[in-house]
Amino acid sequence: MSEDLIVTEAGGVLRVSFNRPQARNALTFAMYEGLRDACAGVAPGGPVRAVIVSGAGGKAFAAGTDMTQFRAFATPEDAWAYEAKMDAVLSAVERCPVPVIAAITGACTGGGAGIAACCDIRVSDGALKFGFPIARTLGNCLSAANLRRLSALMGPGRVKEMIFTARLLGAEEALSIGLVSEIAADPLARAEEIAAQIAGHAPLTLRATKEAMRRLAEGAGAVDDHDLVALCYMSQDFREGMEAFLGKRAPNWSGR
Repeated sequence: MSEDLIVTEAGGVLRVSFNRPQARNALTFAMYEGLRDACAGVAPGGPVRAVIVSGAGGKAFAAGTDMTQFRAFATPEDAWAYEAKMDAVLSAVERCPVPVIAAITGACTGGGAGIAACCDIRVSDGALKFGFPIARTLGNCLSAANLRRLSALMGPGRVKEMIFTARLLGAEEALSIGLVSEIAADPLARAEEIAAQIAGHAPLTLRATKEAMRRLAEGAGAVDDHDLVALCYMSQDFREGMEAFLGKRAPNWSGR
């Protein structure tokens, strides 16, 4: 793993840190791929119960893609391949079988904002600047898949206004619209507290809820959730939870 992306695991929590503070954690293709692999590598029912994504340095979560990597673009195929790469990364975050928490400090723009938007819980500090100022910087566009994700989170009207005006959302506005769940003086410390709490909860309940929500966000109609309902109700954990509740004791979750 590159030093630009630090991945560690302890206590049931996988921690992924963007580690280019000198570049406001601008994301290289290798960093994107490392995040994708980290999330895709979380095994359902395995020891990891939550993932925390953060940026080093305290000034930025991630300030988008490292622009120097766009200099080699010469054909439409280059652009399509880049968007396909981005979609694979964001899909890996969405499909990770455990909750993913973004601990956001400062700038969270472009590709960094796309990653944060795909996380399940977002905690920011008061210096948050969230958005996609591409209309006044690069002049590129977001893919339809990315616009769908953002619209599900923020509403299509707000997404269009944000991109058309190229403005960045601050912490209080982000909190008021539900983009972030809370503002904390130390988002990483707060994310650790949330991850520890999540790690003590029923893994299959979390997994089924996350997957059902993902399907709802993608689908245009009824969603087939028979597999998710059976996963939980037919599990050892459901039997354990029921017996623990009736026996007035704490459940011992196994993830099976």
